[in-house]
Amino acid sequence: MTSPAPGGKPAVPRDVGNWATKVDRLSAPDGKAAVGYNVTGKKVTGPQQGFGRLWQRTYSADLGSVVGAQALVSDWKVNFGDYWPPGSVFHNTLTGIEPGDVAPIEVGIASHGPKLATGILVLYADDDSFTFMTPEGHMFAGMITFSAEERDGRTNVEIRILIRPNDPLWEMAWPVAKRKEDVFWMGTLHNLAAHYGVPDVEVTEETVCIDRKRLWSNWRNIWHNSGIRSGLHILTAPLRMLRPHRADR
Repeated sequence: MTSPAPGGKPAVPRDVGNWATKVDRLSAPDGKAAVGYNVTGKKVTGPQQGFGRLWQRTYSADLGSVVGAQALVSDWKVNFGDYWPPGSVFHNTLTGIEPGDVAPIEVGIASHGPKLATGILVLYADDDSFTFMTPEGHMFAGMITFSAEERDGRTNVEIRILIRPNDPLWEMAWPVAKRKEDVFWMGTLHNLAAHYGVPDVEVTEETVCIDRKRLWSNWRNIWHNSGIRSGLHILTAPLRMLRPHRADR
């Protein structure tokens, strides 16, 4: 839908305010540079910029009539990271998810120890849903949409993911990454449902391979691999700690 365009001016889509403005390079928000080192300077990546097979994954749960769809999405946008399983951190703004936001993420590879640093761009957000896109180096190239819908008085919540593993290493890790994603996103929906008094909610999962071809022309994405860069960042931390002392001499 578009709004009227008086005077022959181009029509403006009514939902233009729900979309992120175009950016060439991402930048971590003020105060988040220390955890946003794998986000700042990166481009966003859609499925065609990835390397591996293209997958569509859907997680959904029926929360009954305990909360309306828009009320749930509104809460989810403000408290998004609070519903994640322990071990990973979503560095959102205090006001919640808005179009154009860049949020660094720290992903717990194990229950304890170093975390993989990456992030997301909020591509779209409205009253019923919000969508993230991934930066270069992220485990996956693509989009993930979080939404809720009311059907016959019942609220169904859904996470829908369209992704390719970003480089050859992440493609090799797909069997393990897929299981970890299942634990993570099903755990997120369990936590979300429990918050609204539905502790034993059934979460369904569906995975469909949309394209089995690998995009070999994108193999160089490995240069941005967030796992490798996170490891190097951790190993070089002692050197970065010395920099201010040298400057003072």
